[in-house]
Amino acid sequence: MDIKKYLQCKKTTGDCFRLLSACFYPPKKQLYLQEGLFQNLTTALKLVCPDASIFSKKMEEAFLNYPSEDLMVEYARLLVGPYELKAPPYGSVYLDQERRVMGDSTMQVIRMYQEAGLSIDEDFKELPDHIAVELEFMYYLIYQEVEALENSQLNRVSPLRETQELFLNRFLKPWIPHFCAQMKEGTENQFYSALADCVLSFLTHLDGTKNFHFIIGKNL
Repeated sequence: MDIKKYLQCKKTTGDCFRLLSACFYPPKKQLYLQEGLFQNLTTALKLVCPDASIFSKKMEEAFLNYPSEDLMVEYARLLVGPYELKAPPYGSVYLDQERRVMGDSTMQVIRMYQEAGLSIDEDFKELPDHIAVELEFMYYLIYQEVEALENSQLNRVSPLRETQELFLNRFLKPWIPHFCAQMKEGTENQFYSALADCVLSFLTHLDGTKNFHFIIGKNL
C-alpha cells in the first residue's frame, strides 16, 4: 500500500473511532442530526468496514424514529444508572477479576494516557476506561501517527503504531464482545442494539488489517 492510500485509510479509520465514541455520550438528537454524525459514520465505515456500515445505517434510522426523551432514558438505563447498569461501559468491570470499576486495568489505561502526553480534564465526570474515552484515545493515536507521517517524523511512527496495537488488543477489544452482548440483551431499543452490533463489527474487522501497512522508507 502506498503512502497516500495508507494515510487515507488511517484517517478514515480514525474518523470511525471518533464518531463511534460520540455515540456513547448522552444522545443530543438535534446536534447529531445537524452535524450529520450517522451519515459521516456510514460513509467512513463503507470504506474501511462495509459490514459495520449496515448497522450504522440502522442506527440512523432508529435515531430518527425515537423521541429525544426515549433515547436519553434508555441511555441512562443501559449505561449510567442510578440503578443497576444493564451494560456497564467500563473496561475494568470485564477485565479485572473483581468485576469492579477503577481496577488494575484502569490504572494501566491511565498510565497509557499519561505516556501519550494526555491528562484527564478535572471537569470530566466519567471514568478513564469508559468506552467513549477509549475509542477517542484510539482516534488520538491514529491522528498522531498520520500527523507524524505527513511531517516526515518517521521516528514517531513505529512507537505510535505499537501503542495503538497494544491498547486495542489488551485494553479495548478483549471486553467489547461482552459489553456489546450485555447491551443487546439489556435493551429493546433499536438504536442501542444497532450501536452494539456496529462497534463489535468494526473492532472485529480490525483483526484482519495486518495488510494495512506500508514499509517506512520504502514507500515514502
